[in-house]
Amino acid sequence: MRIALLEDDADQAALVTLWLTDAGHEVTHFATGETLLAEVRQGRFDLFVLDWLLPGVAGIEVLRQLRAHGVTLPVLFLTQFDTEEKVIEALEAGADDYVAKPALRGAFIARIKALLRRSGGEAPAEVEFGEYKTDTGNRAVLVSGTPVALTEREFELAKYLLARFGKVVTRAELLKNVWRIAAEGLETRTIDTHMSKLRKKLGLDGGHGIKLTSIYNHGYRLETVEPV
Repeated sequence: MRIALLEDDADQAALVTLWLTDAGHEVTHFATGETLLAEVRQGRFDLFVLDWLLPGVAGIEVLRQLRAHGVTLPVLFLTQFDTEEKVIEALEAGADDYVAKPALRGAFIARIKALLRRSGGEAPAEVEFGEYKTDTGNRAVLVSGTPVALTEREFELAKYLLARFGKVVTRAELLKNVWRIAAEGLETRTIDTHMSKLRKKLGLDGGHGIKLTSIYNHGYRLETVEPV
């Protein structure tokens, strides 16, 4: 999973990054709250790990801004503050968990795993339909047995659509469950662009028995192409 780590201490950031990458996660480190918030609108993350004491925008303010902009992803505070007052303040501001430094590696990774499981962020089982099958380990989709490499976002889209084959998936639903942001947080043409690229890469024009159809004013649907 893709984790954003907000930590201004370089040694601490390196240690936590090592723990998370060893656990199979992809980590993007930010030294300031301003730089993290600038990247949030891209919808690239599945979970946030925030320090509290930072130069510039404090971690608690970063959390408040995330929630104010409709970001519902899990947030874990990893900070030297360990008073009940600070824990309550963080939880009331929208944090999902709170770990005081120095953290124990095993317990910290277990907290991360639990948050991802509760939020649905852990990778589900592979999805297969017709000639298409997901390959989560390689972030690819097999088309008639041939792997097609995709970007992270394209893979998540493909997996989400295949798991809901035949159902209309709205743009708002995609923003919430794939981009993990509120409906107003991203222009819908970004979704349309991703869908167009996905259609071309995976041949979702009916050539393999499945077609990606745009439903006007609603969203998208994967459907079987009827034989001629």
